[in-house]
Amino acid sequence: MSPPASRFGTQNVILALCAPVLFLIFWHVSTAGRAFSLIPPPLEVGKQLWDLAFGGVWDDLYSATLLEHAVASVSRVYGGFLLAAACALPLGMLIGRVALVRATLDPTLQLMRPIPVTAWLPLAMIVFGIGPTSAFFLVFLGAFYPMLVNTIFGVRNVEPRLFEAAVMLGVSPSALFWKVVLPASLPSIFTGLRLGLGFAWVVIVVGEMTGVQTGLGAIIMEARQLSRTEIVISGMIAIGLLGYVSDYLVQLLGKRLLRWSPQHG
Repeated sequence: MSPPASRFGTQNVILALCAPVLFLIFWHVSTAGRAFSLIPPPLEVGKQLWDLAFGGVWDDLYSATLLEHAVASVSRVYGGFLLAAACALPLGMLIGRVALVRATLDPTLQLMRPIPVTAWLPLAMIVFGIGPTSAFFLVFLGAFYPMLVNTIFGVRNVEPRLFEAAVMLGVSPSALFWKVVLPASLPSIFTGLRLGLGFAWVVIVVGEMTGVQTGLGAIIMEARQLSRTEIVISGMIAIGLLGYVSDYLVQLLGKRLLRWSPQHG
């Protein structure tokens, strides 16, 4: 008789909490009681995070501003991510499926792909000016290439036997893309979406170095200049939590649309 699913769920939660708890213990032991430590202890960071979210602890310029900054960052992350998906997915399908497009565009894109987002920062500020447009563009760049590469990989690696089976079942050549290529490449495409959204959150701090007044990256950079390390860490925690929730939502969507796939169902 197999154990109930709730038992496995409880075990997974306990296992997932082990690493954070051990890390908090190590962090506390390493920093608590040290007056000149550059890293604040976890309790102090927790108080600062509470003050950022709800106020009532320090009542300074950062108090109760977390929602405002989080909304600004989320809008930039999802805006850049959705635009990147709208460009990367059809372009990746074309490159993966049409040899002429692949020969024309793929070498240039592969040449530009290793350029780090930070290298684009000065150029983005020159072209788009100081402000949220530059941040939006940098987030777009961070999300674009992971989705593009995974889409190309998924389209180019469709099993040839699937085409043979589809033709034998009466699928017309014009319908092969919609009936065979797209469904077979969806698992790889969803992996690209997860990676792209993750990179969008990774580069949001760089994107918000472009002179924006709101955003989690903006307060992290401002707090760094003021030596407010507890705010820096609080902003990092907020980005981590929002990124985790974003990835979880994409996973849920993938599981719903890819029930037939052993890797995602």
